[in-house]
Amino acid sequence: MVYLITIANPRIAQSFIDYMAARDIELTMRATREGRGAELWLDDESKLAQTQAELETFMRDPMNKRYLAASWESGETDSPFRYPASHAFSNLVTPAGPLTITITVLCALVFLWMQISGTDAVMDYLAWPQPDQQGELWRWISPVFLHFGLTHILMNLALWWYLGGQVEKQLGSGRLLVITLISALVSCWSQSFFSGSSFGGLSGVVFALIAYVWYTGARNPSAGIYLPAAMMVFSVLWLVIGYFDLFGTMPIANMAHASGLATGLLMAVWDNRRRTA
Repeated sequence: MVYLITIANPRIAQSFIDYMAARDIELTMRATREGRGAELWLDDESKLAQTQAELETFMRDPMNKRYLAASWESGETDSPFRYPASHAFSNLVTPAGPLTITITVLCALVFLWMQISGTDAVMDYLAWPQPDQQGELWRWISPVFLHFGLTHILMNLALWWYLGGQVEKQLGSGRLLVITLISALVSCWSQSFFSGSSFGGLSGVVFALIAYVWYTGARNPSAGIYLPAAMMVFSVLWLVIGYFDLFGTMPIANMAHASGLATGLLMAVWDNRRRTA
């Protein structure tokens, strides 16, 4: 048997197996030792060249309907591979990288500081800069550490841990740092046009990660990061709900969310441009 590739999402890997089976090429899927992906192995080494050519085409567009149709036509509903019971849960309980942990701790400490000293006192130090504060460079990203309620911070940190943890573990701390800094700056700058300095939260960065992980996982499964398409759809619906003010007086940083989502998507397209060429 010949090892071919490791794909983070076994369900996507199965579609390629079914597609190749229709061409009389048998592939075997095995779980990785870490249990976070699927290894594909070729049974007949004499068909390696043809398989590699098909695999290269598949990796450029794994969600193409011809692969999904192959799985449907195969009629196989019980794969011997056992996908982890909860991909989301496994990422929540698996130790995260240093940057994921650092941002989580900073947000928690700032939230505690706000409860002790008061929101206004903390915002005097960390809010988006006023015209006479432009030289205080930390203020250009520090609003992401401000959260105005327990639900606010818990939702943001849960998503940050899940998404940021994936990116950091699979693509490295450097990549997560770049995404975080750029999306924080863009989302804060965008929101400042609508609410001045009266805003805060990690949600702009979270929306950027939602778009980045979703697109990268779909276009490049071997990257090892993944987000269900349903969550991307929910994020877009959340934006629509926010803009139509369906929650009444509940404050939502709509521009931070929208610009964060757009920034993450653009960064993902750029990082995966060779896959989509």
